[in-house]
Amino acid sequence: MIEAGAFVEAARDRGFGLFTGVPCSYLKPFINYVIDSPGLRYVGAANEGDAIAIAAGAQLGGTHSIAMFQNSGLGNAVNPLTSLTYTFRVPVLLIPTLRGEPGGQADEPQHELMGTITTDMLDMMQVPWEYFPIEAEQIPAALDRAISHMTTHLLPYALVMRKGSVAMTALESTPRARPPQASSGEPAKAVTNRRTILDVIQLVTEPDTGAVVVATTGYTGRELYACDDRRNQIYMVGSMGCAVSLGLGIALMQPSRRVIVLDGDGAALMRLGAQSTVGYEHPPNLCHVLLDNGIHESTGGQATVARSVNFCAIAAASGYATVSSTGDPDGVANIIQNFEGPAFIHAPIRPGISDELPRPDITPPEVAARLHDFLSDPVASMAVNG
Repeated sequence: MIEAGAFVEAARDRGFGLFTGVPCSYLKPFINYVIDSPGLRYVGAANEGDAIAIAAGAQLGGTHSIAMFQNSGLGNAVNPLTSLTYTFRVPVLLIPTLRGEPGGQADEPQHELMGTITTDMLDMMQVPWEYFPIEAEQIPAALDRAISHMTTHLLPYALVMRKGSVAMTALESTPRARPPQASSGEPAKAVTNRRTILDVIQLVTEPDTGAVVVATTGYTGRELYACDDRRNQIYMVGSMGCAVSLGLGIALMQPSRRVIVLDGDGAALMRLGAQSTVGYEHPPNLCHVLLDNGIHESTGGQATVARSVNFCAIAAASGYATVSSTGDPDGVANIIQNFEGPAFIHAPIRPGISDELPRPDITPPEVAARLHDFLSDPVASMAVNG
């Protein structure tokens, strides 16, 4: 058994500054220590997949990150592990617990199957793993092996935590209150298409402004690429619903930059819990733009349930500082230039795409590497209000 501080401080010395995840009793002392530690950031995610995306965003933003969660939630992390961190080659250190370990102490029945297959799932996802260190002298070597793999292969590495690995640490901090601030407003009417809105957004997010643009999977990323391929843009593929969590990770580690997330109604509905994390973390430099056409356009136009959802009310209740709804492209651009974040813009759009919509010629790893390099450059000036 080790003290939580022995591992966390060794990780801090190696550049790990953001920890995110979903609690497990095995992780309790570990999370408590991070929350109470000045200079470290703990982000409580709504689910394990969001934690992977937040950690990936932080990594792109220049800070090594750790995603930790109970192994019962490993299934929630499968999608971003296989289509975000793997596809874009973003290394994240994972600490899944091993509830229901075969031959271990008796546990709740829901952990029996997952305890048996946890390490097999990591193997299948090509995530190398070892058991979390339980002696202080084992910590440096374990971290160095993880860092060596992540640096060489640009892929995640896992330290699987067994019961009793870390000694108890009491939590001293009290949670911050984040009451909702914005009013929900009335949904606007769709008056234009997605391409027109993306064109005007690009006018106010030139790379030399320091802004970052994250486009959700499907046609949104492809249409943004068709407007103009730029080094400050990332086009999500797969990892549906993870765009705002990735943007959150970037925004927290790059507070001097505006981070504009272009989401879709189907993607947002898949991971609505991510908005509560954005509202609570309250990054003033994040603007979440929801392009809502009411359908899954890239898969054949099947209807989403967006017609019965008040997205603005959800964002307001989640704690976004400002919430608005407009279908006017210039209105969207104006808000992006002058927002108090976290900001939410509901932008209803008409369905329809070009028959000759191109696919990006640049590969996802190249996009990620280019964005990482862009984020490594100093920002000329603070481009965020508030």
